[in-house]
Amino acid sequence: MRLARVLALVAFAASLLIAPAASAATLPACQHFYPGPIPDRPVTGGSGPGTLVGAYDVSNRLPAPGSVSGGLGADGRVTFTFARVAGAKAYRAFRNGQALQWISDWGQPTLTVTDASPCANANYQLYAMTAEDNSPGSLGQISTAYRLDGADRLAPYRIPAGTTLNYRVTSYNDVAQTALGYNAGPGICAVDARNIPWGTRFSVPGYGECYAADIGSWIKDDIVDVWLPGAQADAWGIQGLTLTVR
Repeated sequence: MRLARVLALVAFAASLLIAPAASAATLPACQHFYPGPIPDRPVTGGSGPGTLVGAYDVSNRLPAPGSVSGGLGADGRVTFTFARVAGAKAYRAFRNGQALQWISDWGQPTLTVTDASPCANANYQLYAMTAEDNSPGSLGQISTAYRLDGADRLAPYRIPAGTTLNYRVTSYNDVAQTALGYNAGPGICAVDARNIPWGTRFSVPGYGECYAADIGSWIKDDIVDVWLPGAQADAWGIQGLTLTVR
């Protein structure tokens, strides 16, 4: 009887040493990248640019990598591979608009991305580069987002066309590179990339067409930042608007 109890205790102790398999259902929530407090930004109203902004053109850039395959492993990491893009020298991967991994292409048999600290409903995206200098002109088109599905495998994700979003819309006029790497300018918008993946196109009443390609410390949850030049950005104010995904 004592031997049976000892064996049972040994089996129980051994079971504690075996970590349970990772599951997307148990991943922590994705946090906004800016840890500091964000001030309340009530709607104040404002004026648009007059002439509506047209769609941002990315057709002259390298196509986005495809054949993305992978998912969440028992080790708690998200790992995926993707296909080469002709003419690419390197690739860059992102999670929710944050740089995740840089991959130089030296002819390795497999191009692999690993996220050691995944979070729930994360948006994974990547692009190819014609050079490794991260210059705006070398950066390809951003891929569609990929999210873990019910089987813990990565699957394409996009907000369905026609979806409407009731957001507060602010404006900025920085002329540097965006977080994605393109040059800021008309038609570029900053979003909370946890909710609106980069590359999403949507219309903004009084502004025109937006292409999600930037983030910002105060751009969180239901706030989008549209790009306008100079004083037009100040005149825009903070407007409560209904956005429509294209």
